[in-house]
Amino acid sequence: MTVLSTRALNRATLARQLLLDRADLPVLGAIEHLCGLQAQEPQEPFVGLWSRVRAFDPAALDDLLTTRRVVRTHLMRRTVHLVTAADALAWRARHGDMLRQRVLGVYRRELDGVDLDELATAARGILADGRPHTMPELGRALAGRWPTVGPRALGETVIAALVPTVQLPPRGLWRRKSGARTVPLGWWLGREIDPPAPDGSDPVGETLVRRYLAAFGPAAVADLRAWCGLAGLPGAVAASRGKLIAFRDEQGRELLDLPDAPRPDPATPAPVRFLPAFDNAILGYHDRSRIIDDAHRGLSVAGARVVLVDGRVAATWTLDAAALTVTPLRRFARAERSAVVDHGRELASFLTDQGSCPVRVAVGVDA
Repeated sequence: MTVLSTRALNRATLARQLLLDRADLPVLGAIEHLCGLQAQEPQEPFVGLWSRVRAFDPAALDDLLTTRRVVRTHLMRRTVHLVTAADALAWRARHGDMLRQRVLGVYRRELDGVDLDELATAARGILADGRPHTMPELGRALAGRWPTVGPRALGETVIAALVPTVQLPPRGLWRRKSGARTVPLGWWLGREIDPPAPDGSDPVGETLVRRYLAAFGPAAVADLRAWCGLAGLPGAVAASRGKLIAFRDEQGRELLDLPDAPRPDPATPAPVRFLPAFDNAILGYHDRSRIIDDAHRGLSVAGARVVLVDGRVAATWTLDAAALTVTPLRRFARAERSAVVDHGRELASFLTDQGSCPVRVAVGVDA
């Protein structure tokens, strides 16, 4: 079985994630290809798409959200994702059990004795009034029936797990600040979510396997599980194996992939790329060593915005009114430093509309 080096996996990831070359794709097509973008921080998807889509216009994403072709909803890993309406409807039921288990992992004690099906029914009755509700509002309304349970536990359990919901615009629109107001997903899109397959098969799981590999492969089953939060999709993986090929990584793990998916030459140059907080190019794997050193793995879950240099996380970045500041995690060569500064200026201009925004490389490892 062919062994793929860490660098080969890195270049494959960059190609699949549209980070090796910006894609000439419509924004909807990019979101679909990427299986959505993590969006718990509402403005971060704009950076993720700017780094991936050639001539990205934020108004295009705004239009997709306001015309209900893209939605913000709890899905993979029980986190808020920006996904196409079609994927939200097709995938939500398959994620339902995982969402319940994850919310119970947080509120199990507080929800002890609460019938979750009864809670979901009561919440649907409240949400059926046709107006948006915030999580605190919904929690307080439900607390009248479950007075011993905290309103936050009730509200979050419903919105993040029990009832498929979406966060409405203007939350998530370009340069707009708005609290999370939710309505049922089916009401917003005019159609209820797709039900599970009645015969016990898992067509949605098989789709998830193929779509994940197209955007993240080659990858191990553990990586697939880390991305979606589902328990490995063993049946779907088994049913898909005849259409997949297998490799091994340098640690001996089996990696699955689509036969015709891009696997660039490991020597392919990789441009500097600025990534937003919680980008799935990093979070979409159990073994993240293909893109970030283990010593810096904590950055990927702490919400740090990172810079890829030669395809790997090499710095973090922040932006304030004074400058875009890059803090290196290793020493930059002169050409790398110049490329980081140049690309940082482009990003700062995009985010601020300033023709010339200073880019500062902080003193640190890059002394």
